[in-house]
Amino acid sequence: MWADSHCHVPYEGVGFEVIDEAVAAGVTRLISVGTDAKQSAAAIDVARAHDNVWATVGLHPHDAVNGVDSLDSVWFTDPRVVAVGECGLDYHYDHSPRDVQRRAFAEQIALAHRHDLALVIHTREAWDDTFDILAAEGRPERTVFHCFTGGPIEARRALDIGATLSFSGIVTFKGAAEVREAAALCPTDRLLVETDSPFLTPVPHRGRPNTPAYVPLVGAAVAGAKGLPVEEIEAATWNNTSVIFGLQ
Repeated sequence: MWADSHCHVPYEGVGFEVIDEAVAAGVTRLISVGTDAKQSAAAIDVARAHDNVWATVGLHPHDAVNGVDSLDSVWFTDPRVVAVGECGLDYHYDHSPRDVQRRAFAEQIALAHRHDLALVIHTREAWDDTFDILAAEGRPERTVFHCFTGGPIEARRALDIGATLSFSGIVTFKGAAEVREAAALCPTDRLLVETDSPFLTPVPHRGRPNTPAYVPLVGAAVAGAKGLPVEEIEAATWNNTSVIFGLQ
């Protein structure tokens, strides 16, 4: 059994049908991730309607200008909500001013502490500030660097502070040698796999919308990078997803 630790269901062009398709492919647990108020509410709705789906509530750095108070505080106490995020810093696009991103990230770290929830981090071209804010605010006990895009140096920094790394379809890309190096050094008990669907479709399905059913392709690529049987990655990431997100 596989778990998709990070997907966006529903999303534009992606409906509930992908859940049944995922189950048919052996992907039987999904974490549907919020990026703003609308997507967080949708994630909660889908989680309430499906026993094998859980939700997160968060404000993506692209949407940090909306303010963390745009998220309903009641959502963080919903039993189907298992994490805060995705949140963090994105200095590649800078859709929100950097000071606004940093403030929203710090506020969401505080929410993870307050509600004893996991923290799901999005970071792009902002490693130093990401680690600095985590140090200042205190890393939540269960912290995930989602869609890990760094290399061995960034992986070691994240692992050294006790975080977990989640690998997406990027690990299958021809030009992602450093990501595969990061996967190779990541201990199996600190490892997750995800699709980030409908984005980042893995090889050999590039050019199509991504779907949680493709998690086994990500897992196989991670297994290849680590030189381990696919079944070992499947079992480890299933267990790690359950532990990180407190799934019953």
